[in-house]
Amino acid sequence: MDKILIVDDNPAVLDALSLLLELHDYQVVTASSPLEAIKVVSFQQIALVIQDMNFSADTTSGEEGAALFHQLKALNAKLPIILLTAWTELTTAVELVKAGAADYLAKPWDDQKLLTTIANLVALGEAHKQVANFERAEQERQQFNQGADLCGVVYKSVAMQRVIDMALQVAKSDVSVLITGPNGSGKEKIAEIIQANSPLKNQPFVKVNAGALPSDLIEAELFGAESGAYTGANKQRIGRFEAADNGTLFLDEIGNLPLPEQTKLLRVLQSGEFERLGSVETKKVSVRVISATNADLLADIRGGKFREDLYYRLNVIELNLPALSQRVDDILPLVAHFLPARVLTSDAQQALSQHLWPGNVRELENACKRAAVLNPDGELSAKDFGLDVQANTAQVSVSQTIREPSKEELEQALKTHLGVIAKVARHFNMSRQALYRRLQKFGIEY
Repeated sequence: MDKILIVDDNPAVLDALSLLLELHDYQVVTASSPLEAIKVVSFQQIALVIQDMNFSADTTSGEEGAALFHQLKALNAKLPIILLTAWTELTTAVELVKAGAADYLAKPWDDQKLLTTIANLVALGEAHKQVANFERAEQERQQFNQGADLCGVVYKSVAMQRVIDMALQVAKSDVSVLITGPNGSGKEKIAEIIQANSPLKNQPFVKVNAGALPSDLIEAELFGAESGAYTGANKQRIGRFEAADNGTLFLDEIGNLPLPEQTKLLRVLQSGEFERLGSVETKKVSVRVISATNADLLADIRGGKFREDLYYRLNVIELNLPALSQRVDDILPLVAHFLPARVLTSDAQQALSQHLWPGNVRELENACKRAAVLNPDGELSAKDFGLDVQANTAQVSVSQTIREPSKEELEQALKTHLGVIAKVARHFNMSRQALYRRLQKFGIEY
């Protein structure tokens, strides 16, 4: 329950307001003097103050109320304050509103107007609190990330920020990490960030694309082989696990690893032990494993294609990297990175932002290379990227079913999400920039 402080030297006023507010589920604290009010605000969590303008029987100037107002604001600048004023103090009340008072109401007050004002101000105060918490969390995040090596990753979206924050956090530990996400979304880059910010950053970092290994050479690639172990093995071969000893092994496309090799991989993860192909000598290594996949491993487990025990060994912590279409705010910054100092036409910016990019960042990079070749100088249009504005607009409307929100829907969403723009933008499945444009269009304050 929101706690409201009522400050008035008239017991009848305190009783009447207390009864009104308690009937509408507010918790009420009363004070009959400025000194009592200051003590309450100093030691309790007060959502809103309703204060009189005079506290002495022989004064009507409103100076006492003004003094209390400034004292309360000194304690909490964001505290909403409603002034109860007689017509003789109206000028002073108006000046205090200019100085930051939330509102003023004349005595006798209108119950419904007072309740509406209180509800709006309490909601606004909660929104301010949420914003302050967000800003504080953002400052803490920036301090935590200060000095981090982001390996040149380019992003602007909240979704990507969450992944990077998590990657930096897990980098400090030695647990296994599974990075999931569609092809071309940047899973290897996240693995590089984990390695670069880990205690193992100066140790070996070995990358293996499990999906690209020939089935008859997978064991030799991962665990090594003795000379003569298979046709063409003319000398001893060091496997990837041995090469990554005391460091990190990145296993990309782990979902494509055949079941027999999954069993051997599980043994290494459990004990650190393995034998080279063609050898009976057991070797022991200490390797942190980061794996990545675009597959649904839980579905593969149900289909008998992936070992459940291996999945839980690899997936101590999972980082899910969203598709580029789910982090639209990253598209134009990535284009600026791939095509530095190039200017885009408005139709190019629109087409790039609206295209679904099924190939993700890799597809976007290739589109930028195409544009650079076809138009080495001058502004770049949508056609230079192989995109069509109208086609992409239709594609977005069909695939994402984005409906233009009305002014009322925007206002309701702002109220529901306490004014947090990022949450409102996600609610409507649009970028923050797109949301800002709509708020400005309707003249909605945010």
